[in-house]
Amino acid sequence: MIEQSRVSSRLSRDFDRFWLAHATSAVGSQVGDLAVPLLAVVVLHATAVEAGLVGVARWLPFLLLALPLGVVVDRCRRRPVLIVADITRAALIVALVAVAVTGVLTFPALLGLVFVIGAFTVAFEVAYQSFLPTVAARNELERANGRLQATASAAQVGGPGLGGWLVQTLTAPWALLSQAVTYAISAVALLDIRSREPDHPRVRRGAVAELREGLRYVRRDRYLVSLVGFSAIYNLFAQWITVLLLVHAVRELGLTAGHLGLIFSLGAMGAVVGAAAAPASVRRFGVGPVLIACAGAESLVLAAIPFAEVAWSTPVIVAALVGVFAVNGAGTSLSSVVALTLRQVRTPDHLLGRVNATMRWISYGVVAIGAGLGGLAGEAWGTRTGIAVGCAGVSLTLVWVTASPLRTVRDTASLALT
Repeated sequence: MIEQSRVSSRLSRDFDRFWLAHATSAVGSQVGDLAVPLLAVVVLHATAVEAGLVGVARWLPFLLLALPLGVVVDRCRRRPVLIVADITRAALIVALVAVAVTGVLTFPALLGLVFVIGAFTVAFEVAYQSFLPTVAARNELERANGRLQATASAAQVGGPGLGGWLVQTLTAPWALLSQAVTYAISAVALLDIRSREPDHPRVRRGAVAELREGLRYVRRDRYLVSLVGFSAIYNLFAQWITVLLLVHAVRELGLTAGHLGLIFSLGAMGAVVGAAAAPASVRRFGVGPVLIACAGAESLVLAAIPFAEVAWSTPVIVAALVGVFAVNGAGTSLSSVVALTLRQVRTPDHLLGRVNATMRWISYGVVAIGAGLGGLAGEAWGTRTGIAVGCAGVSLTLVWVTASPLRTVRDTASLALT
């Protein structure tokens, strides 16, 4: 009994360090997601196309690297991957700040640094979910995942506001130093974890064969195909809109970095509400109706953005956009919780890592495509019209979900593998 108590305490302690690493990385990423595009727009005077290219550089690593890294992470110890990713990202961000404040930063150099930072972010994202069972017992995984999800939602609330305030106060380059600090804290927390990862069995098949197995499993399951289509359509056009919104807000609506941080922070409170409401909503209404309602809420509300006018007072513009992103955040957060649960119950344990990598490869990879297309649309038609076209595209999410097998699902248990 004494030994069991010690083990339980040790696991709890290690999860706390893992949670700290996840929390600080999440906050740092939120700061960077706002500060880097603003650096391009304000410091380098990026056009709509160039702002889109920054988004491409940020998300292209998911398209190129998620699948092979999923195989790698299944073959090696995950904690060193997480630590190296954090330390490298911190060092690269310091280098980015150094070249920016000395006035020698060029747009190609920014793209290169953003791409490499994004590559190590992919490594961290793929490895951290696979590392969780090392620091939390199986009967604690549900509670541990809930804590991590709540933390991610809280980071969405506080991160953009902190980023906007830092950019407003210190300028965009210096604000990025806070992101480097959060990654350094994450690395230190991970170094303090004592739990030993289980030994991995010797690989008997090639990496390509293992990769194909994950892809094939997703392709053959109509519910997983429906889920990946849901996220792919939404993410593509949502990023299209986001890229243009930053340029449009600064140059057409006269908003500052502080205003944008406030909008994204207050708007993200909807995500916290959505995540908390997920279990009760599914019990009361069923999986299908909830997913359809989420698809409608998170997509159609974005159509209000092009109607914001510079003639409105700044408080009115800010309040309107906060309302849009609060509704959008509630829908995306709730649907994400439901979709993740469906993915877990539809996938055998031995395939879960590769299935997760496959889903991230598609759903995150299209974000790079959306960023590029959004930038081109803004350059060709102007930011307001470009956003409107993106809003029309994102509404296809509702069409997809309504026509998919997901609409008939009542509860997640009905889709569980036997």
